[in-house]
Amino acid sequence: MHITMGIMRGLWRSVRLVCLAGLAVALTACAGLPPGAKAPRSASTRLARPESTALGRQMAAASSAHHSYSGFRIITPGLDGLLVRVQMIDAAERTLDLQYFIFRGDTTGRLITAALQRAADRGVRVRVLVDDSDTVPGDEQLLFLDGHPNMEVRVFNPFVYRGHANSLRAVEFLFNARRLDYRMHNKLLVVDDAVALVGGRNIGDQYFQIDPESQFADDDVFVAGPVADELAATFDEYWNSVLAIPAAALGHSRTPPAAAVESNEFAARIATGEPYAGITSGRLPLVWAHAQVVCDSPDKKAIKNGERAGRMMGAVVLSAAGATQSELLMVTPYFIPTPEELQVLRDLRQRQVRVRILTNSMEANPVAFAQSGYVPFRVPMLQGGVELYEARARLGNTQGSGQTAEISRNGNYALHAKLFVFDRQRLFVGSMNFDKRSKNINTEVGLIIDSPELAAQTAARFAAMVQPQNAYQVSLRAPAAGVAPQLYWRTEEAGWSVDYLSEPARSPWQRVAVQSMSLLPVGDEQ
Repeated sequence: MHITMGIMRGLWRSVRLVCLAGLAVALTACAGLPPGAKAPRSASTRLARPESTALGRQMAAASSAHHSYSGFRIITPGLDGLLVRVQMIDAAERTLDLQYFIFRGDTTGRLITAALQRAADRGVRVRVLVDDSDTVPGDEQLLFLDGHPNMEVRVFNPFVYRGHANSLRAVEFLFNARRLDYRMHNKLLVVDDAVALVGGRNIGDQYFQIDPESQFADDDVFVAGPVADELAATFDEYWNSVLAIPAAALGHSRTPPAAAVESNEFAARIATGEPYAGITSGRLPLVWAHAQVVCDSPDKKAIKNGERAGRMMGAVVLSAAGATQSELLMVTPYFIPTPEELQVLRDLRQRQVRVRILTNSMEANPVAFAQSGYVPFRVPMLQGGVELYEARARLGNTQGSGQTAEISRNGNYALHAKLFVFDRQRLFVGSMNFDKRSKNINTEVGLIIDSPELAAQTAARFAAMVQPQNAYQVSLRAPAAGVAPQLYWRTEEAGWSVDYLSEPARSPWQRVAVQSMSLLPVGDEQ
């Protein structure tokens, strides 16, 4: 009887929570705005005079000496991505602006949060804008810093429900999918309006390739000079958007965040000042070039629906790809082209442009849903002459991977980088995947850089990542009459060339999951 009553109380509690979530959603859905949208907030903008800081003066002088171009350096190793962030934050004099899709409360997230608090304590104004779609327990440690002197945290398009019960978040999404499906996927860090970091990395152990259970290969681009100011302007636009809700308006508690536990290794590596000191001193030289900032407007959804004017960066990147004359290289974790993008690739092949694409294999892809959207495009792409490569979860060597041999032995490698190289003269790097969701639903940011030197560096990395030891080359066997084309996956293991006639996967269940999801009517969700 006691057990039965306990179960009944648990069921009633769940029903009550679901009803409360539904009621809260109903109250906010009418207005079409997130909770806290009408809460008091103050508008703020980037540093008006970057030259008022030592860093700003240094970078302005360097830019002037290089035809007023901006300076760039690609940062591939995951650990370097962590170190340079903490070191940039520690070097800030006046302002820090951070914008991320994911900001985990794990080891690296707490290290960065602690650095932000140190900056605020010495008088630096800190603004942090995070999305709310993929939060997990512990991530709220960042919100606790809102209200700390010199710090403000805002949440882009938040849920009403602030807990971590997936069932309740699902209920709220069901009631209000039209609003909650719209997400901010941007990744950006700007220091003193003088230097910036932009690319594909979120904040979390996975993205810095130190988690044995999961490592995501990605890139950052360190930016100095005029383009840093342009990136800062995009941050201002999002920060002052009606969808950027002050954390204080969401009713979070003011419990202090857990202290970051710095291992001796992290503390020692951060204390060296490298790679940031090498970049700013010139020992790790910047490449000076012209570049274009490409960024969606914060109200991209309204723009796509024709309700107002604004920017949609996907068209700009696609135009750059379509203008390619000899070779297009693409690195993207998810490859799910729209009809327009598919036609651009077909047109390139008809003009004899070489098109080579690296994406995740089924065994490496952490998102079965995305893999299911990719599968139908392989045969037509190969028939059209596109060269397809799929990253392996277990690498034969670490060339181009961005991680150590020790961590690679765990066999949990996956692509997360978004890199396109046009004729080895220009490149795109940013947050935008080559899928429908990035084009139509998520907001994104990135750069198109006119630099043969950086393009050559990225092409060399592409060559390393598609080595037979690190990737599967997907090909078609010549079919017999009346027989459908057959795919096979060629790779190299222990020095021997190996062909797989069945798609490499972690388990039969992974194949079943991908096949099942391919039956869903998902539209632009992939």
